[in-house]
Amino acid sequence: MNYLSANEFYKKIFGHKVYKICLDAGCTCPNRDGTKDTRGCIFCSALGSGEFSADRNLCVTEQIKNAETLVSKKIKPHESDSADYIAYFQNFSNTYGDENELVKKYIEALENKDICGLAIATRPDCLKDSMLQKINELTQKEFLSGTKQKRKYFSIELGLQTSNEKTAEYIRRHFTNKEYSDTITRIKKINPEIHIVTHIIFGLPGETENDMLETVKFAVSSGTDGIKIQVLNVLDGTDLKREYENKKFDVLSMEEYFKIVKKALELIPHEIVIHRLTGDGAKKILIAPEWIKNKRKVMNELRAYLK
Repeated sequence: MNYLSANEFYKKIFGHKVYKICLDAGCTCPNRDGTKDTRGCIFCSALGSGEFSADRNLCVTEQIKNAETLVSKKIKPHESDSADYIAYFQNFSNTYGDENELVKKYIEALENKDICGLAIATRPDCLKDSMLQKINELTQKEFLSGTKQKRKYFSIELGLQTSNEKTAEYIRRHFTNKEYSDTITRIKKINPEIHIVTHIIFGLPGETENDMLETVKFAVSSGTDGIKIQVLNVLDGTDLKREYENKKFDVLSMEEYFKIVKKALELIPHEIVIHRLTGDGAKKILIAPEWIKNKRKVMNELRAYLK
């Protein structure tokens, strides 16, 4: 089964492989600061799903330097001269906070010559028009990339997780499907070149296969440019762990997950980029499912299954 992978997509844009490095903008989210809740989403870890992000106590430049050192171990010798990085502000909601201070951090990343683009993870209810305008202004500017001044790639990642409103209430998402679709419309209106990625979770408690596929359909119909899919992770320190230990739901087996992923891919037009088909799993705090711990093995088996 053919689909447009993130690796292929980036090679079309940049001409070579690029790597994402996870940075921390020092944000929180309205589900934690008391604006909408204090407990966070039911599945979200204490680090805001940012177990692989850099140390937020460091400036962005130092975070990039440290992250590059870690990623450089994965770079093959023949790729080392052309390796570029996308600065990925991943954990919590990275447009939620003092807009001017956040923009300074974006610019600090963009001014690094090794950074070819910016990816900002956030929530649909945390992207005000004023912030979107500031991001759009950055897309029009040229920054040093390698030895040349040029515009850089921009992506905004929205956490949808599910289009089932009952599930959304259960997981304490605290925004509506309409807010999600309206946000995509607002982004595309201000700048259709900003690449929108939608994050979806398969295996949320109580959801059927049809619920998961309907979420994919909803994301596609809303106009997303890319999709990230991952199986539900039960992590230590979350309310979801207690629900799991009380046997209120079962996690998907690898076979079940593969089956649903294949059906999902059949629903996704080829021009939509598949940024993820499985997550890494934060091994130190992962309770279930056990099978996701070896990402390379899972991806190899998934590729074989899809063929």
